[in-house]
Amino acid sequence: MRVKPLAKLCLLLLLAAASGAIFQWLGSPLPWMIGPLVLTAFLAISQLLVVRVPNQIRPFGQVIVACQVGLTFTPSALDKLFLHAPVIIGTAVASLFCIFAVAAIFARASGLTFAQAFLSAVPTSPVEAAAMAVESKVDPMPVIFSQTLRLSAVVVLVPFAMYAVEGWPEGRGMMVNGSVTFDPLEIGLLGAIGFGGMWLFRLLRIPNPNFLGPLALTALLAATGNGISPFPAIILSAAQIVLGSWLGSAFRREIITSAGRLTLACVLAVLVLIGLCAAIALAMSYLSGMDWRLVILGAAPGGVVEMALTAKYLHQDVTIVTAFHLTRIFLFMPNIPWIVALINRYEKRSNSARGDMS
Repeated sequence: MRVKPLAKLCLLLLLAAASGAIFQWLGSPLPWMIGPLVLTAFLAISQLLVVRVPNQIRPFGQVIVACQVGLTFTPSALDKLFLHAPVIIGTAVASLFCIFAVAAIFARASGLTFAQAFLSAVPTSPVEAAAMAVESKVDPMPVIFSQTLRLSAVVVLVPFAMYAVEGWPEGRGMMVNGSVTFDPLEIGLLGAIGFGGMWLFRLLRIPNPNFLGPLALTALLAATGNGISPFPAIILSAAQIVLGSWLGSAFRREIITSAGRLTLACVLAVLVLIGLCAAIALAMSYLSGMDWRLVILGAAPGGVVEMALTAKYLHQDVTIVTAFHLTRIFLFMPNIPWIVALINRYEKRSNSARGDMS
């Protein structure tokens, strides 16, 4: 990385941290992620400071959050997971039908192919969705834009919507929690475990290795009664600044201004998908008796990293919320490639049939 781009990146991260502090002072939910996200998106779209936050720094945020989440998988938490397994699996399956419905509508409204619309709507990371688009010979740019917009919208809308329902809490979030001491040795050990898990899962070619690798190792330690102290709040906040900045910097003015139809269709699709998933969550909560907050966060079409952070900030059971999203990941990720291939074959046959008729 050249000196000038590095200086611009450092300036962007400093501004992002300042915006996080302002959102923290305002009492915003997830201030250290939403603040940087809003600021960097504004700077990118207005072109006041155009900086592409490299993918290489994103694992820092993912590993930190994954370690924090993994340490919540205590033996008692695992008992709760087995207890709620039917609701967790049922919610994941029901959300898949919502994704298909939204993808079909999105494809018609945006002019994208059904395969592009499906990859744009399915809850996964923008990077993974783009990689699957390339492998499936699908244009990845609309997919990246739609996925980034979906993640950003969920991160902002879901916690604020819950605040609107429940009222603005008096607490100012995770930064006020000073119960974790700053022990360099334990921080270093936990970091080594987290990044070791990331590299192990990369070698094994397991999907979402930056999150699932650290999560698996720290969860194993916690479940066997060998959990260590989590990261202090300042490190967790730094991880959120990185993730929020990466999300916000992915927005591009030229995409938004040159593809008005795509932008409008994407916004509507995201809102419909969030609404459908919320409706499923409320129905599941009513049928099962589970706390509606947990099921809403578990069913939300966001990434596991973002929703785990949201659950932690809103003082909900992070273990249960994470289980919802991990179940969805393990159900969806192995099946997305063949589903996209099937959609592509269907679209080719349909186009061929229409060509023969004309």
